[in-house]
Amino acid sequence: MKITNQIIITGVVLIFAVVFFAKTNIDIEVQNYFFDYSSGHWMLDSNLQPYKFIFYDGVKKFLILFGLSFLIALIFFRKKETIQKYKRGILIVILSAILVPVIVGAFKKYTNMPCPKNEIHYGGVYPRTAVWESYPPEFKQAKIQCWPAGHASGGFALLSLVFLFRKKRNRAMAFILAMSVGWSMGLYKMMVGDHFLSHTIITMILAWLIVLTLAKLVNSKARG
Repeated sequence: MKITNQIIITGVVLIFAVVFFAKTNIDIEVQNYFFDYSSGHWMLDSNLQPYKFIFYDGVKKFLILFGLSFLIALIFFRKKETIQKYKRGILIVILSAILVPVIVGAFKKYTNMPCPKNEIHYGGVYPRTAVWESYPPEFKQAKIQCWPAGHASGGFALLSLVFLFRKKRNRAMAFILAMSVGWSMGLYKMMVGDHFLSHTIITMILAWLIVLTLAKLVNSKARG
């Protein structure tokens, strides 16, 4: 399928996902599995080790080093035959590693949506609301930044690796790796009460949309 068609379809899926999760209780039904109402605690404490290092601090550092390694290769070894062969794919990976977290972070900054742990349903003070809705006039709280899932965005940025390889088998392996990393990061944040299922799904779809757009731009520029 042409990238342009994939971009359109992914955009439609993104809009559908936003509306679907806002109009259903699936988020609550799934999130309930991670919350103990008797104790008022989440499945995992956000400071509990080694989980915090593996699924939060450690993986973030790994992704930063991963992106830097591609940038270093493109800058200092750009004349190498292998780098020239995969130049477009490497550029897509680098841009995705930067822009996916930045764009998701921008959405988080302006959407003003709470984390599960902040909602009344789980002992917080924020009422449940859709992303396009306003809070009740009498509700006065500082802005909060929990939608979509920022932490998992770095993992889903690895979907760009699909455009690095040419063989279907390697592309499939890259896709599996990206989904595994992204969802392990996303599920961890669900277990500590920081994100709903929809937050991670929206980030996944948005990341793929960004990757597709970057791939189209890079490939178009390369063709002149």
